[in-house]
Amino acid sequence: MSPLEPFEIYAIRYASVDRRGDEVFIGGDPHAGPIGMDYFVWVVLGKRQSFIVDTGFDAETAARRGRKFLRCPAESLKHLGLDAGEIKDVIITHMHYDHIGNFNRFPRATFHLQDQEMAYATGRHMCHPAMNGAFDVENVVGLVREVYRGRVLFHDAPAELAPGLTLHPIGGHSAGLQVVRVWTRRGWMVLASDASHYYANMEEGRVFPIVFHVGDVLEGYRRLRELASSPAHIIPGHDPQVMNRYQAPKRELEGIIVRLDEEPEEVSRAKP
Repeated sequence: MSPLEPFEIYAIRYASVDRRGDEVFIGGDPHAGPIGMDYFVWVVLGKRQSFIVDTGFDAETAARRGRKFLRCPAESLKHLGLDAGEIKDVIITHMHYDHIGNFNRFPRATFHLQDQEMAYATGRHMCHPAMNGAFDVENVVGLVREVYRGRVLFHDAPAELAPGLTLHPIGGHSAGLQVVRVWTRRGWMVLASDASHYYANMEEGRVFPIVFHVGDVLEGYRRLRELASSPAHIIPGHDPQVMNRYQAPKRELEGIIVRLDEEPEEVSRAKP
């Protein structure tokens, strides 16, 4: 059996917002100072096959939801030599607005999604504002149209998309959330997406307030650790510390893109 060929992994930061403690942790202090939240899409770059993980949102959505829009995530793929129009595989970790906007910028892609997530986003729970607020109905309807065009590949269990890249359903934050396990030169890494918004979620057992099932979130932290080579190999979905712990692939990309398959460092950089 030949050894696995390692992938490179990059995080593209495309938006940000400030939040209070009670807005990012159940039981958080509403009087605590602002806590930054960054928005990312991820690129898994291989010699034979590459994958985009989530597609972000656009400037109009940012304005409507009060987010600071920094750059178009689809256009930002050009910094890594990729063209959104040519991408063949997009992994959708879950269908919240900040993870499936811009899907129409990927006209040749197959979208990989868990069965349970589509059922959740189109089922009875969406009758409740507390559940549907993180979804954008036009994105959901748009992805349903892609189902009818044959461009959504559903999974209902862990799945291997390529040697060294697997999907793993965890749920909790959203009913059908999945994480991505990737073989890299530093070992097995896990793109946790919103299975852990911040490092503090999984390290301290704290839960983000937008949640479908608290118990599944807490169990998910254990599953993340099982899938990764070490806790330092898990990448949370929204933590600004990601941009501090990892280096940009080029000086001109500082504050925009960091490479995740290199060893992390504790460095401080200003964000444009």
